Amino acid sequence: MHKDSVPTHGTPVHRAPDAGAKTEGSLACVGLGMMLGAHIGPRARNYIEQADVVFAAVSDALVELWLQDMHGDVRSLQPFYAEGKSRHDTYREMVEAMMVEVRAGRRVCGAFYGHPGVFAQVPHHAVGQARSEGFLAHMEPGVSAEDCLYADLGIDPGRVGCAHFEASQFMFYQRRIDPSAYLVLWQIGLAGDRSLRRYSTDAQHRALLVDLLAQDYPRDHEVIIYEAATLPITSPRMERLPLSGLVEATLHLQSTLVIPPAMAMQPNQAMLDRIARLDAHRVPGGA
Repeated sequence: MHKDSVPTHGTPVHRAPDAGAKTEGSLACVGLGMMLGAHIGPRARNYIEQADVVFAAVSDALVELWLQDMHGDVRSLQPFYAEGKSRHDTYREMVEAMMVEVRAGRRVCGAFYGHPGVFAQVPHHAVGQARSEGFLAHMEPGVSAEDCLYADLGIDPGRVGCAHFEASQFMFYQRRIDPSAYLVLWQIGLAGDRSLRRYSTDAQHRALLVDLLAQDYPRDHEVIIYEAATLPITSPRMERLPLSGLVEATLHLQSTLVIPPAMAMQPNQAMLDRIARLDAHRVPGGA
């Protein structure tokens, strides 16, 4: 199963339920992390073990088998996907499947690979729906592909900055790019998809993405295709290639494009001068 691939326009804010929230039925959407058995936290494990029913949205059949060892009633959300079916319909049906059990008074756990709040509409919508109906609902974070990316590629996002966009959203809207920072584009295998029914786009769509990026980066600038490892016996994909090579590259749903800085940071001299004047007028030893 893959992370949601519908470009979002903001994350919904889910308020905690008030004191009158219903006590029967509850929902917890937890993160399993990216690697089988290695990234799950004790709180997520406890939610799974204590649930009446577990809905699984995982990246590998082995992960689902591993969940079944932890709980006797694990139900896969994978069957909701179908070729040619809108992902909006798929996600709505997934939310409803979990809510049916919550409304029946059961403790429901949605187990999602990675982080349940990152590129995952279903957990956000399910938690929001449960709370709106007066049920207790909680989201438990997990290790995401972004976390793995920083570790595997040795990137500190605080050193020169790092901007993240979903690839199709990046193409559909005008965004301001800073070539002196890292640029990370998620779900590049779906770049340019407007149908919400595909699970990949072709080289022609990627060529349009390359043309867009070429406005700020040389076509021979080295970029990285990244895919996090999901099993202890596998290694992450960290394929380096020129930007122009992205057109014919082999891409998957989980492929991420990392673009290192193409130029040095430029000092903002006007701001530096203003700060210097401000500091010069401060009383020594003052706040």
